[in-house]
Amino acid sequence: MTDNNGVDEHPQERQRGPVTLRRSQRVELTTTDQRLLDSRGPSDWVHTDPWRVLRIQAEFVEGFGALAEVPSAVTVFGSARTPRDHPEYQIGRDLGGALANAGFAAITGGGPGVMEAVNRGCSEAGGFSVGLGIELPFEQGLNPWVDLGVNFRYFFVRKTMFIKYSQAFICLPGGFGTLDELFEALTLVQTKKVTKFPVVLFGRSYWQGLYDWIQNSVLASGKVGDKDLALLHLTDDIDDAVRVVQEAHKAWDEAH
Repeated sequence: MTDNNGVDEHPQERQRGPVTLRRSQRVELTTTDQRLLDSRGPSDWVHTDPWRVLRIQAEFVEGFGALAEVPSAVTVFGSARTPRDHPEYQIGRDLGGALANAGFAAITGGGPGVMEAVNRGCSEAGGFSVGLGIELPFEQGLNPWVDLGVNFRYFFVRKTMFIKYSQAFICLPGGFGTLDELFEALTLVQTKKVTKFPVVLFGRSYWQGLYDWIQNSVLASGKVGDKDLALLHLTDDIDDAVRVVQEAHKAWDEAH
């Protein structure tokens, strides 16, 4: 099926465990049933905590393995509920293209809405489009413009991948998930768990209230310092957002 612009919304894909491969990332692989023959028996053990530890370990291994060769990348967050005819969808699409043209891969949560828009813009510009999905109680799935996708069971494993393989976060208007990732990143930068990691809030009309609250309440009451507030960059301009990312990446490159 194609959209009005003739873009295939359901490209051929191949699964490698939890990893989804599309377009140039597709490779011929053997099937998993060659690895182990099925044997029925008591299944209570798959619900125990020790087994969950192995699943968590497996998710880290799969994520690290799949993303190890991703080029310099920027993670973009935003609402899954943004319709395709909304102005924020076009902004996401333009931002994804701008990141690709600047030499960055675009990483999103892999879902619909703004995430789809960013993956789409990046893919259409010839960039590397990555989606890190999450198992949810309602059906979502990876959007059709993800070239390399990984699906996770655990949010904390997925968060590690966002941080480890990104040079910056750009937050478009979004809900609780976007806010969660935003403050996770700020905490890691504030505590120096990660360095040279800019956090951009894109959309002044949406984010200004939050920024003002941090400045007038959190900062004013001494809960954070001036340097902490400076970790946030508020903008309405795509070129400005990309510039912030490029400058931070250059500084990181020179320090290493």
